[in-house]
Amino acid sequence: MTTDFSSVLREASLRVTRPRLAVLAAVHQRPHVDTEAVIDRVRADLGTVSHQAVYDVLRALTAAGLLRRIQPAGGPALYEARVDDNHHHVVCRSCGAVADVDCATGQAPCLAAPADHGFSIDEAEVTYWGTCPDCSTDHPLK
Repeated sequence: MTTDFSSVLREASLRVTRPRLAVLAAVHQRPHVDTEAVIDRVRADLGTVSHQAVYDVLRALTAAGLLRRIQPAGGPALYEARVDDNHHHVVCRSCGAVADVDCATGQAPCLAAPADHGFSIDEAEVTYWGTCPDCSTDHPLK
């Protein structure tokens, strides 16, 4: 699947710039990517670009709903392009690998909290923790 990132930016009422295109491409290529990896990928594509420019682009794309920012406890902020649903994540306690987990009982049922305390809930964040298959193989349980 080829994504026309220029059109995606225009539809979000954002100017099309080389850094924005490069950041979108970087996050689409590698979900759950941290800022440093985005910076490395953008620099590989564009050459010189400042840390601040990438941080600003990530913030703008997240605010526009084109990227999602997650931050598992004890880890750096990660970015992903899967923004069209209320999915969750599983994180490896050993290596920090992250994978998407669909809602367990269908279309975003977790948004119907048993007690909302008057809040208008639009997102639920669930993080499952465990050991990924690679780490489980490296250190099998006895």
